[in-house]
Amino acid sequence: MVRTIRSAIRWKREAFILFVAAATAVSSVATAEPLKMSAGIDNRHSDNAREAPSNEESDTETRLRVSVSHQSDPGRCTSNLGATLGYGYWHSDTFDPETYTNADFSGECELAHQLNWAVSDNVRDVSQDSRGPSTPDNTTRKNVFRTGPNYTIKLSPRDSIQLSAEYENTQFEEAEETDSDRVIGIIAWNRLFSPTFSGGVSASTDRAELDTDEEIDKDTLSLVFNKRWPAMRVSGSVGNSRIESRFRGVSQESDGVVGDLMLERELNPSSEIYLQASRQLTDQTSDFDIQFDDFEFNLRETTTVEVTALEAGLGKRFSDASSVNIGLTASRSDYLQTTDKEERAGLSLRYSRPLGSRLDFNVGASMTHYRYEDEGEDDELFNSNVGLTYKASRDLSVSGQIGHKQRTSDLVSREYTENWIALGLTYAIF
Repeated sequence: MVRTIRSAIRWKREAFILFVAAATAVSSVATAEPLKMSAGIDNRHSDNAREAPSNEESDTETRLRVSVSHQSDPGRCTSNLGATLGYGYWHSDTFDPETYTNADFSGECELAHQLNWAVSDNVRDVSQDSRGPSTPDNTTRKNVFRTGPNYTIKLSPRDSIQLSAEYENTQFEEAEETDSDRVIGIIAWNRLFSPTFSGGVSASTDRAELDTDEEIDKDTLSLVFNKRWPAMRVSGSVGNSRIESRFRGVSQESDGVVGDLMLERELNPSSEIYLQASRQLTDQTSDFDIQFDDFEFNLRETTTVEVTALEAGLGKRFSDASSVNIGLTASRSDYLQTTDKEERAGLSLRYSRPLGSRLDFNVGASMTHYRYEDEGEDDELFNSNVGLTYKASRDLSVSGQIGHKQRTSDLVSREYTENWIALGLTYAIF
């Protein structure tokens, strides 16, 4: 089934996104929020552009970028777009010119009563080898496109059933990476137990076909819940999942407990906390790393993987308009077709404060610990930066930053130190 629809949908993907975006724009043209667009140029000089342990090379990258964002007002069709496109040039040719992309689009149109059609497209520049440096040579572009209908059946004022069918296509820029096509079916029953609490049961089936001819099937049954209080919201699921991969006559099967948790709480009018956690049986062509921005697959390993990821954060605003943000991340990847296991834990801190009506100060630091169990090795990565942003006019801002990056490792070939300085201009077009 996947192979039958692959060619028909792949070449229509971009046209379909444009169609949904255009339909949304037409339906909300009278009340939609204005489109925001900005352009800029950044120059970043590094004393170790390759993040090498020895024979460091200095180079400067000039990057041109354009950013757009738009969110439609409620209506028959809705959409949300945020994208940044950049082009980077290295003056000493340390790396080839590179295009950078970070884009998220989601849209939904009501086709009939209780019947909607949704489409989304997410593009990221992601690492290929999580044990390597964060350089263009170790980066590829990942594009996850998803579309399909969903239909809601109201059984009673409190009970409903939701049916959805989705097609998902994942493509990587580099030819050596694995692309995939998948179809996903979901049936869920939900009951509103009170105005602030709902729960139910969800069953899903996921059939993926990779361009290596490997097939991956996953079935999941979960209990879902959602609870709201005046200052807090908790939602999530818990259940069991079974994943099976088939390749060249060899089949491998795994199962386990899976679940998700999302907690948001307002401590007071000036501070809030959040917690997001997930444990899944999945593969590297899924959108798991898009849901958790700080999580990364090791694309050099085999496809099926058991992943656990957690993000937590605290935000606080002060009376002098300064703010502080603290973040915590942790993840574990267990590659099911090998004995490889990777763990990651990190802590980040960012502080910003206005120094005047037009000048802002910011400083940040992060520490990340890596554990590679198959090799019995540990790495530590430290990042720090300090900068200023000057608002020259209503539309033009100037920024400058200096930073330091250092990685220590049990493996000498992964160690490096980098110092950098960056200057940038940003102009708000509209």
